[in-house]
Parts: sequence; structure tokens; C-alpha cells
Amino acid sequence: MKNEKIMWKITQGMYVLTTKNGGCIVDSVSQVSGGENPLIAVAVMKKNYTNELLKKDDKFAISVLGMDVDSEIIKTFGFNSARDINKFENMSISEVEGVNIINNSLGYMICEIVDSIENDTHTLFIGKLIEADMFQNGEAMSYGYYQEHKEELLKVKTEQGKTAWICTICGYIYYGEEVPEDYQCPGCGVGKELFKKKEN
Repeated sequence: MKNEKIMWKITQGMYVLTTKNGGCIVDSVSQVSGGENPLIAVAVMKKNYTNELLKKDDKFAISVLGMDVDSEIIKTFGFNSARDINKFENMSISEVEGVNIINNSLGYMICEIVDSIENDTHTLFIGKLIEADMFQNGEAMSYGYYQEHKEELLKVKTEQGKTAWICTICGYIYYGEEVPEDYQCPGCGVGKELFKKKEN
């Protein structure tokens, strides 16, 4: 059986990817070329609404999250859909090159989309860096750190009369006595078998 936890050891950061009308938490971000305007690649799940938005926009922003990130940023952009809420409504944001960036971050990169590659589950968007800045020289949060500390970061609590099940891959929380047999995590797409019951 595959042990998915080994993927936590891949060196990745935690970021907020934003477009004109939405955004989501991503971890698969890479610089794929150098020069004055390097190329930045980011993988976005196909079923994520942000994927749909990116296919209509010509730019995206990557805000780099630090170790001291406000957990509300992860909750808002990681466990909600822009179909249902305005993710920017209660966030401190600034607009750069027509795209919202997160002020409570280490800094940002604005990229102009130049290409995209499709696979079964994700689209790899490739953008040319056109603007960037650093707000603070703090330590970036790694994907591995997030996985090891996500319950603490997200302050998961069992609501009165409800049982909480936590996705061991992305941290999404399902409330109910049992996770349905055919359930797929809205955050990362895994099945029931990778949910863990929160102990009181």
C-alpha cells in the first residue's frame, strides 16, 4: 500500500494563488527558467474553481506564506470555494497589475500566463514573471511543516454534537458520524480511507 506521507518530504512551500476573482492554496510552485523574466509553474486541481478562473484570465499572483501566517488565510483559501464566497472580503489585500495579493505574506510574484499543460487531475499553468516584491525576510512555511502541524494551525475543534474527520493529506475537515463510502475530499480528491477521526 502506498504511504502518501512520503510526499510531505518533497521540498515545497505553501502559497496563495490568486486571480482577478478568486484564489486557492497551492503547494506545487516551481521556477522553471532564469533570466530577467523567469518562468514560474504552478499546478492547480482541475475541479478547483480557481482552475476555471485561470483559463479565463491572463495573469496570476503567488503570495508566499510564512511560518507565522494567519490561519484564517489557510482556512479561507484552502477550504472554501470562490463559487460560494468572496475570499478577499475579510482579507488584507493589495492590487498589483490587476491581481489581488495577500498583504500578510512574505511577498508576491505576478505572472503573465504563457502556456498550460493538462494531465488527468491538474493543469500546470506557466507564467512569465512580470512583477515581484518582498514584504519581509521571514522563513517560508514548507508543505512538510504544514502537514505535520495542520491540526494546530487550523485549530480544528469538534463542534457540539458533531464528529470531525480530518483529511490526512490536505487537512480538510468533514463533520458527521461517519465519512460516506463514496466521499471524495473537496480539498485534494482523496477517498474516505485517508480521513482520520479527531479524538476529543
